[in-house]
Amino acid sequence: MERVDTILSGGIVVTMNQQFDIIHDGALAIRDQKIIAIGSTADIAASFESDNLVSCEGQYILPGLVNAHTHVPMTLLRGLADDLRLDVWLMGYCMPTEREFVTPEFCRLGTGLACAEMIRSGITSFADMYYYEKDVAQATADAGMRGVLGQTILKFPAPDAESYEHSLDYAAQFIEEWKGHPLITPAIAPHAPYSTTQDLLHECAQLAIAYDVPILIHIAETKLEQDDSVALYGKTVVPWVEEADLLGAKVLAAHCVHIAKSEMRILREYQATVAHCPTSNLKLAAGIAQVSQMLDEKLTVGIGTDGPASNNDLDMFEEVRLAAILAKTAANDPTALPARQALLMATRQGAEALFIGDQTGSLEVGKLADVITVDAAPVHNMPRFDRDPNAIYSRIVYASKSSDVQHVICNGRWLMKDRELLTVDEAALLRQASEYAVKVDAFLAVREKDILRKLLAIGGLEQGESFEVQVKAVVPDDFSIDKLLTHHDVDVLKTIHYRQYDTYFQFEDPDAGRVRYREDDMLDAKGEVTSVRSRLTFTTATKERDFHSAVLLSRSRFLSKADRPLRFYREYFQPHEERELQKDRRRWHIHYQDVMFYVNLDKVLKPDLPQTFIEIKSRTWSASDAANKADRIKEMLTILGISPSDAIRMEYLDFQPAR
Repeated sequence: MERVDTILSGGIVVTMNQQFDIIHDGALAIRDQKIIAIGSTADIAASFESDNLVSCEGQYILPGLVNAHTHVPMTLLRGLADDLRLDVWLMGYCMPTEREFVTPEFCRLGTGLACAEMIRSGITSFADMYYYEKDVAQATADAGMRGVLGQTILKFPAPDAESYEHSLDYAAQFIEEWKGHPLITPAIAPHAPYSTTQDLLHECAQLAIAYDVPILIHIAETKLEQDDSVALYGKTVVPWVEEADLLGAKVLAAHCVHIAKSEMRILREYQATVAHCPTSNLKLAAGIAQVSQMLDEKLTVGIGTDGPASNNDLDMFEEVRLAAILAKTAANDPTALPARQALLMATRQGAEALFIGDQTGSLEVGKLADVITVDAAPVHNMPRFDRDPNAIYSRIVYASKSSDVQHVICNGRWLMKDRELLTVDEAALLRQASEYAVKVDAFLAVREKDILRKLLAIGGLEQGESFEVQVKAVVPDDFSIDKLLTHHDVDVLKTIHYRQYDTYFQFEDPDAGRVRYREDDMLDAKGEVTSVRSRLTFTTATKERDFHSAVLLSRSRFLSKADRPLRFYREYFQPHEERELQKDRRRWHIHYQDVMFYVNLDKVLKPDLPQTFIEIKSRTWSASDAANKADRIKEMLTILGISPSDAIRMEYLDFQPAR
């Protein structure tokens, strides 16, 4: 009799091998890290003995599930900000919180918590993209799980790197330290085409090829991503990354919700693989990936949970069931993506998607012992019909739950036995996670009450504080301004003509200030748009001081380029009131007595006001400077024949009601 470490005996062995062999009353023998025999209970008992003989009667014996895409430290951000669009969720909440909190300790704790959850879900292998991936790797190895772990690379600063060059250096060190580890496959993870550049992707590919490691990347998760790629580069995402030579490496592309057949064929040609994340794509309203078409195009497709901040769990049973059902809906065909194929995507094909299919993903002699057992007869999975051999796959995919997982073995090591976790201290992890949640909650609570903090959180600060002196009045016609522009004390430096589209966000607390989103359409002499500029301005609600009962001193506390659509800012700030203002503006930059002023001639289009308005303003930096410039503005009003008493103290915004 040959001695082995463990024998799992008496279960229904669902091998997920090329022949899809199923062995009723089956068993398998494990020695060291590998499966050394599979067969009937009687045959294994006749050839092998072990001090660890485990009865699996009434259970399925399956390959460990493969989670093809996630961000495991984000367990600590679970439920942080839900029911938001992807860009608002990611740029408005997740990334600002990550900049504040993500450290090596954060990543180790979040990974440990994720490993506990994944083990309970029957997952033995996963692909991760995050920061401080060395610490993710250590926590994964400590938990005994198998990981393809990608160090995130971005074109802008990240929590663990000041630049993408630093991220690349970190990635190279990470690969050198962990390559060849029995559980960890280091990888490189340029976040997405929209958060990288072609040069950056090329460098990542060269590094991955040099070290023979995979690349993990998000591809075409949203339609907006594809539309933006066409607008910016004249081509969709997959041809763009192909042009960057990214696909010369081993690429696992997450999501691929909006790729066309031609893009599927490009990915297949380069033997790139896909991670399908159905729950996350639905929750963020990204869409439904055309998985059936991908499989028809012979793409290798795995299934992933995505991160627990966007899913919000790491339950692969739920994910596999949803993948099968969604494919049927998308194809309007109940025969699309049968249960066996869905389970294949979470086992052998999932491992192939991670480029570890030669090691794991199916129960075969010589493969690593990544094995789970699942209760085959809970109340929610009875009765059982056996006339159709594929019924086993249906029961596993459509009725089994993660809570049915009984035992988990990875690399020959027991991670969970009889639902008891053996490699992680779940209670300690939960306690530490709760402590982090209190800190994160406090950070966001303060930020939510402070509009300036919310602005700073999404970046792009150009000017921290700007004071202006200004006056507004009605002029009888467009030509009245010539009296000022031709005056001997005036030098006209620049003339601009544009239309302005303003949206003001106002908040329940008037002391909170307000945010203005402005789009400037620059016009040529024919009134045609030549360029467009969008900006954000944050202002306090009150004026600082009056001069001559007409000239006002006001403050703009924040000025920034608006590089996201109006819809983003509306959903991010969630204003109590919103107002719109549109105007045609001619602006002159002038020197009056060698002092810079800006003169605006405005026709207000929305609301439709019959008057023509003049504004004179200048930036200022001290009380004496403001008083000096206010005196000059009063003089310019006199040149125009306007009495200070005729000045309008209202803003354009006050001419219309809130909506």
